[in-house]
Amino acid sequence: MTNKSKTLYTGVTNNLQRRVYEHKEKIFKGFTAKYNITKLVYFEILNDINSAIRREKQIKGWLRKKKIDLIETTNPEWKDLSEEWS
Repeated sequence: MTNKSKTLYTGVTNNLQRRVYEHKEKIFKGFTAKYNITKLVYFEILNDINSAIRREKQIKGWLRKKKIDLIETTNPEWKDLSEEWS
């Protein structure tokens, strides 16, 4: 997820729509609320939680450039992929 200035946030969840809603509504205080991280620009669906956690840690360990390249492979315009969910 990101904001207008393209600050990046990577997380894991078992319910993407619920979690994006929580970020958009700033349900929980923390990094995403502080930096107004409300735009879903990339996601992956994995089969089990352990794989998802491993992938999250892998991506978090990357340099910013590599994360941006990953986003732009499928979403070059950084559109909010959750926009049509409401």
